[in-house]
Amino acid sequence: MPTPYLEPGACRGLRARASLRILRLAGWRVVLALPVPMRCVVIFYPHTSNWDFLIGLLAKWATGIFFRFVGKDTLFKGPLGAVFGRWGGIPVNRRERTGFIGQMLAEFPRHDDFRLVIAPEGTRRRTEVWRSGFYHLARAANVSLALGFIDYPKREVGVGGVIELTGDVAVDMARIAAFYADKCGRRPENQGPVKLRDDVH
Repeated sequence: MPTPYLEPGACRGLRARASLRILRLAGWRVVLALPVPMRCVVIFYPHTSNWDFLIGLLAKWATGIFFRFVGKDTLFKGPLGAVFGRWGGIPVNRRERTGFIGQMLAEFPRHDDFRLVIAPEGTRRRTEVWRSGFYHLARAANVSLALGFIDYPKREVGVGGVIELTGDVAVDMARIAAFYADKCGRRPENQGPVKLRDDVH
């Protein structure tokens, strides 16, 4: 495995140190194999448990990187909505076509630092195909795709690589699938294949 990389400022500050300590006490290791581009789409897989969010949030704080993340709009209702927003959360209504991809595409040119995390499965339940929004967004924004992951058997969480999409869906998805082949979620029975619909171009 490549030497883990931590950005300047990572693990500095009370929250970063506390987050890293909590993860270490729980047996987790934060992995950043490469510098994460300042503007990129980050996919997070596998997503099979509510614990993924807490572990991922602690890892985000430990690294000092301001990852923005997509979450169900229902999470942003009530008193916690503002908190999730401050943490980088962006609500999305997965029940309707809301033009979310277009909205996010417009955000990339407006920020020097816009690292957007998307769980391509779109659910903690098993699904046989990934939602393709992450792929279209990265291609349209002309940004890299970072490979975020959580692996419960190895107790590792982080970003394990960065790829440039070619536009050849079969080739790109084969590379993505190869990276995630040995990653296992908390509930393996909920972990579907790394695959887009056959009609995605």
